Parts: sequence; C-alpha cells; structure tokens
Amino acid sequence: MRPPMTAGPISRNSRFLNLSVEFCCSPGAASALPLNAPRKATAIRVVRRALNKYFISIPHAQGPASYPCRLASRITFIWKGQPTLCRDRRAAPLRRFTHPQFRQLHSAPPHATSSVHLPSNLCDPMLGYAPASLDRMLRVTRHFCARTLSAPRLRFFSAVLFAALGCQYGGSAQAQQVRAPAGKEAVAALEAKTQSRKGDITTADGEVDIHYADTRLRADHVEYNDKTQEAVATGHVQLDYRGEHLEAAEAHYNVSTGHGLFREVRGTFKVERQPNAEILLTENPLYFEARSVERFAGDLYLVHRAWITICDPSHPKWQFYAPDARIHVDRTVALINANFRLFRVPLIWLPYATAPAGRKVRESGFLIPDIGQSSRKGFILGDAFYLAPVPWLDATFGGQYMSRRGFQERGSFRAKPFENTSVEYTYFGVDDRGFLNPDGTRSPQGGEQQRLELQSLLPRGWRFVTDYNQLSSLTFRLAFADTFGEAVNSEVRSAVFFSNNFRGFSLNFAGLNDKSFLTLPVAATSTTPAIPATSVTLRNLPEARFGSVEQSPWRSVPLYFSFDSFVGAVHRSDMQIDTPLSVSREEFTPRVTVPVHFGPWFGVTASAAFRSTRYGDSLDSAGLVSGTAITSNTGEFTVELRPPAFERFFERAPNKDKPRRKYKHVIEPAVAYRYVTGLNHFADFIRFDSDATLTDTNEVEYGFTQRLYRKDGDNQPQELISWRFVQKHYFDPTFGGAIVNGQRNVFQALDSISPFAFAFGPRNWSPIVSDFKITPGGHYDLEQILQYDPQIQRLVTIGTLLKVKPYREFFATVAHFRLNDNPALSDLPARPPPQLPLFQQPLSNQIRALAGYGNETRKGFNFTGGVGYDFTNKTLQNQIVQVSYNGACCGLAVEYRRINLGQVRTENQFRVAFIVANIGTFGNLRHRDKIF
Repeated sequence: MRPPMTAGPISRNSRFLNLSVEFCCSPGAASALPLNAPRKATAIRVVRRALNKYFISIPHAQGPASYPCRLASRITFIWKGQPTLCRDRRAAPLRRFTHPQFRQLHSAPPHATSSVHLPSNLCDPMLGYAPASLDRMLRVTRHFCARTLSAPRLRFFSAVLFAALGCQYGGSAQAQQVRAPAGKEAVAALEAKTQSRKGDITTADGEVDIHYADTRLRADHVEYNDKTQEAVATGHVQLDYRGEHLEAAEAHYNVSTGHGLFREVRGTFKVERQPNAEILLTENPLYFEARSVERFAGDLYLVHRAWITICDPSHPKWQFYAPDARIHVDRTVALINANFRLFRVPLIWLPYATAPAGRKVRESGFLIPDIGQSSRKGFILGDAFYLAPVPWLDATFGGQYMSRRGFQERGSFRAKPFENTSVEYTYFGVDDRGFLNPDGTRSPQGGEQQRLELQSLLPRGWRFVTDYNQLSSLTFRLAFADTFGEAVNSEVRSAVFFSNNFRGFSLNFAGLNDKSFLTLPVAATSTTPAIPATSVTLRNLPEARFGSVEQSPWRSVPLYFSFDSFVGAVHRSDMQIDTPLSVSREEFTPRVTVPVHFGPWFGVTASAAFRSTRYGDSLDSAGLVSGTAITSNTGEFTVELRPPAFERFFERAPNKDKPRRKYKHVIEPAVAYRYVTGLNHFADFIRFDSDATLTDTNEVEYGFTQRLYRKDGDNQPQELISWRFVQKHYFDPTFGGAIVNGQRNVFQALDSISPFAFAFGPRNWSPIVSDFKITPGGHYDLEQILQYDPQIQRLVTIGTLLKVKPYREFFATVAHFRLNDNPALSDLPARPPPQLPLFQQPLSNQIRALAGYGNETRKGFNFTGGVGYDFTNKTLQNQIVQVSYNGACCGLAVEYRRINLGQVRTENQFRVAFIVANIGTFGNLRHRDKIF
C-alpha cells in the first residue's frame, strides 16, 4: 500500500477538497466470487483511474479474495469557496484518521463551509481483511506543479465516481457484509444488517446469513470467530446442508468441520429410497424434534429426547420416541430404549431398534418380533436376526415357539460375491409334537424343506447353475405351508448343470433329480395295518451330453447335419421298482435334414435319424429288475408339409382421433408324418425319463392355425387372435405292441399332442385339440383349451383362463379346469367302439377366481378377494380376503384366509399388519400372498 498523502503548503489562492473514501468487503457466496471478480475488477480500475487523474490515489487491500464483491462507501466533500491563509511548509503533516473526530479536529474551517455527506457506518477491519481506506486533504491550486481542477472536470469526476459507487454497488448500505477466509477451497461469507468486530470476533445482528461451501447458517444474532470458524447463533437458527434442514433456538456450530450443538431442535432429512414392490414408500422427508442435537462430520447426528416420524409433523399418525437416537443421514436411524406410538399412544417398547434411512441400506440386528394366535398352532412367539456384514452378503436366522406344536426354524442366506455370480439358500423346518389322539398317542407332522439356488457365468462361455430342492414329506408341506398353492405342489425337482455353447455345438454336464409324492401315509388301526406314503424318484446323475444344431457343410446344397449324444448313470425308485443307485445308459443319434421349397408358396422338410441306445439294466417278464443290459437301434423318418397360407387384408380409414388401422387374417395349414421303428421290446425298458418312452409309431398329424393381426399406423403388427386345431391319426393303434389295455399309457407319440393321458387301449385317433387365444394386450386376455375324444364321443377336457382389467386399478382373473376322461356305463355312447376298454381315471372340476382393486403399495383403498372351489368333491379349498388402506406415511392391512386340505389340515387364519412407509410392517401379516 502506498503511504498516506499529507497536505502540502497552503496559499491564499488555494482551494481544498476533502475526500474520504472507504471500501469494505461484502459477504456473498464463495462459489460466485470467481465468476464476478473480472467484471467488478474492471469497475474498480475505472474508478481508480478517474481519481488518479485528479491527484487522487486509492490503494486497495490485498486479502485472500482478489476483489471485493460489493463496496460500502463513505464519501465526504468539504468545499471551501473562500481564500484561506497559507500554512507554514514546516508544519507537522496531518495524520490519517478513520474516526469521525478527524472531521471535527482537522476539517473544521475557520469560517463558513458547505458540506455534503453520504452517511454510512464505519467499516472497521474485521475477519482478517484489511479494508481499503482513504482520508485525504487534497489541494487544488494554480501551482505550477499542480493541475487545475476546472468545474467541468470536477462535475465529470463526480459523475463517474457516483456512477461507479452508486450504480455498480447500489444498495450496499442496506446490510453490512463481510467475507472471511476459510481455507484454500472454501470461503465463509457473512451478511447481516449490522456488524461489529473486536479482535477475531465478528458480531452480527439482524437477518444474519453465513454461507460456507454447501452449508448455510441463518439466525437473528451470530458471534463468529474467523480463526476457529465457529459461530454462536441465537434466535431462529436455521442450518441447511444439502438435503438436511435444522431449526433451533440456539446453536454452536463450526462451519468448517461441520460439528455443532443445537438446542430445541426441529429438523428434516430428505431420504431417497430404491423402488420396492413389496414396501410402501413415501416421498416425505424424515422429520424429528429433539431437546438437543449434536452434529458430527459425515452427516452423523446424536439426538436426545427425540420424536421421529415421516408423517405430517403437525398431525403425525405414528412416531418413535427415544431418549437417545443416532441418525446417520442416507444410512440408518438407531433408537435406544424406544417406543412406537400410534396416534401418540405407546404400543411397542424396543430396547434397541434400527430403521433404514437411505436408498440402499442394510443393517444387522433383530427384526420385529412375531406374536400371534392360531387354533392349530396355539400361542406363537418368534423373532429373527438379520445379518449383513458386507454389502454383497446377508443372512436371516429365526425361530418360532408354537405352544401346541413345538418349535419352528427358518433361515436364509444370500450372496453375490461377483458380478455374474449369485447364491441363495432357504431353510424351513418344524419339530412337531403332533396332536394328541384319542388313544393317547401323537401323530407328528414335522419335517423340513430347503432350497439352494446358484448361478454363475464363467469365463470362455461356461455357465454353472444349481437349483437344489429337498422336502422330507408331503404331510409336512400340507400341514405347515404358508399358502394353498405351495401346499398342493407335490413335485420336488432339482438340477445341476455345467454347460457351454460354442460354434453351434453344446456341451453339458448335468445332474437331475425328480421326486413326485403320490399318496399320504395312513395310520394303523385295530383292523388294518399302516400304509406308508408312496412316491416316485427319478435321478440322472451324473450325465454328460454333447450335440449340435443343424449345420450345413455346403452353402449351395440344402443338406444339414446334427447329432445328439449322452452318457451317464440313472436311477428309479417307486413302489414296484428300485434299481441300483447307478445304472449306466448311453445314446448316440445322428440326424440329417433336407428342406425343399417349391416356389414361395410350398415347402417340404424331410429328416432322418438313427438312434442307438444302451441301458445297463432292464425288466424281466414279471416286471422286476433283472440286471441284464438291453440295447435298442431305431430308425426315424419325418416329413413336414407347409402348404401355402391364405391371407386377407382389411383396412379402416383414419379419422381425427385414430390413425389408420390394418387387419390381416391368415390361415396356416400344416401336415406332418412321422415313422419310428426298431423298438420291439418296449416293456423291457425301465422308465427313467421321457427318453425311455419312445415307441414304434406310424402317425400323421394335421391341422390348421388361424391368426388375426392388427397394425396401427407405423407400429409393429400385433397378434390379436389365434385359433389352432390339430389331431393325430395312428396307423399302428398298438404302437408296436406297447399299449397295455385297462391302464394309462404315456408315450412320446401320445403326450406330444396332449398333456393328459387318453390312451387306455389301442388308439387310431387322438382327441381333437382346440386352443383359442385372444390377446389384445389391454383390458382383457382369454385362452380356452378344448379336447374332444372321438372314441367316447364327448368333450373330455375344458380349460379356461380369463384376465380382465376393465377400469383403472380393478382386475379379475378366473380359471376353470374340467377333466372327464373316465366313462361310466351310463356315459358310454349308444354304439361304443368295439375296442373301447373300461378304465378308471380321477375326475377333476375346479375353479379359481381372484378379483381386486389396487395393489399392496398403492396409496388409498385396496382390496383383493379370491376363492378356490372343487365341484367334484363339493369342497371350498381356499378362500382369501385382503383389505388395506395406505396413506402418505403408513397403512393398515387385514386378511382372512381359509385353507381346507382334508384330514391333514383345515385352518382359518386372521392376520393384521400396520404398515410403516419406508420401513416395513408390524403384525403377523408379513407378505400378503395371493391365490395364484
């Protein structure tokens, strides 16, 4: 800074101009400083050049900021119009003052003066910034060393000065502003109506506003220390940091470290949650009130005497109260000695509780206890522990005590250690005492089930998949399954395979296990012995398969080759057959295919295959395992005819609201002939899987498919309706002697057209199958399957599935299935075929219906009701009613469920759940399952 100027000698003809100018820094956002600095620096340079032109030198401060954002000025002009006496040149120089007494002691004229003042508060040095000040006595004289200040130049100078200070920095006298140093990367800016400074402490009053990086602190009164960067604020204190907002009566806060203490606090935290179809979510922030709050760096808050909710704070439906709580923003909320209150009424006491408060949050700890009552299980009390040690792994271990049955254990494990690898394991078991029988004995129904799922994509195209399922007994599943659909599933399938597909080839190493439960065990009585449960187990382990798709070695010749082969060990166990654990089996099947097209309208595809199979074991004439190997060599020939399709187009002209719409109706006929020979000893083969159901056949399949397409404007065509008619004619009604009269026969030639057994003796004709679908993809979908058996001359299968969604959130689903392929004497046609055998097959006639409005997480009223009825046995198998209401922050759900599984289980269930948004449910209705 240049040294202060002093007044020179005064002569009679001298005129004096006293100009006092002060520049002070104003608070502003630190981030805005670099953007405005060049423009404001230019303005300052203009003012300085104008002043220097008239012998006025304005030094400026060198502080952490290059240029002030705004200038608060104090300018005083003292114009002396009369000549004055000359002062001795040796007189002591005038000292520089910034206090008002300067004008009293050194500017008071000996006679009348004319003064013009622009009043302002003094801008004392504060916050480490040295203000730029100038109090000068400037001489304007005709001395040969001085310039003459003419009236026009004085007016020009005054205009420039006022324009720069008044227009460019207008309004600077409205509020005191100061910018404080706060390190290299951030600048603290303070703005208030009045300010004062004493040492390192700045005292500000009236709408105090402090900005520091992303932090904003407001209050009525603030004492700020520029060295420690601590602020003591009182009166309407408000702190804003990103999505965090605090309001307090007083605060002691460090704007640099983020640590602070607050009293009488109200706050909100914005919580972002990942969408979840099973949890009610809300956009409301997390709201809390507390006696005192201590904030730490890293968005951690220690809250004392806290009330926490996400409801409307003026009328909260639910709240958590805790003497001590820890809130980690965007992570978790931990409560100590907390209680949950509904409409301010305490309901649940929790010694320690945690809740998610972020988008992806998992926290280890005990879950909400499960308490309930059941007529079959008695009093129920249970809990579970959730473990999440690392982000890619979690586990749940829990149990329940059932006063009438025993103990129940549950467990689950999930992990994703790598991007393309996932593991999931679940376990459920019951140690059941059983109900007390009249004779004093008990019949326990306990057991266990478990499932392991593993998927992994390995390098070089390899893929490993495991789906392992284990069930101890069907009785256990019927007695303790949570839903009706799970209880009636009597099949347990497991698979493990390691595969790779490359250049049209496929290599697989697999292990398969399929267990089907057939009957339940029957307890012994005084007159009858006990009958054990029956099941069928089929196992292929280990097994290796290698094959290829159809490939042509020549581009110009339509000749394609492919093959399938496998080698492995198989096993079967049922009531009549129990093979060794490993029965060897090998097969090799080469195939050649020739497609021929006669113009664009007709195509023929012929294929021939040779199949060679060897089994290490077989059945003897009595149907028992003999231990003798058996080999079959079969030849297969297939011809598919594709006649030309018939098409017709329809068009609807466009109008104002609808675009042009086109329709296309297509009729596609198809004929296929298949011939298989070489299986002369079908009865000797053990049925390990579908590969062992191949028989001799000489058949033709014919039918047609009708399709209706719709196209709107330039969109892709959409299939609206499809209707398929198909039937088979068997030239060999006994399938090479494989048919057995009076029993269900399941062959590849039969189940390829219908999944239901229909051959109980020799057959020349299969049922006529009609598959009708309407799939507009909008308000409704319909599918109906009909099977007409020409041998007994009636419909044997009727299956209907209807889905409708006519209005907004309303939906309904109806499924009806009827199977009647068991003719009684009264049902036989007047002239039955001579080869019609009498047979018995279980009948089935069931209906399922489900209707509702809304869904589990929809705001407002939601309803779902369903029923399952068996017309054959006249039994209401399943019934469910769910009613819920979801508000902005919570909801209530009530469910009634009835399960009727005969003598094993008949149960009525009532469940209630209070739903807390973003957290979960309180009650015994954890997952509101539907019928199907």
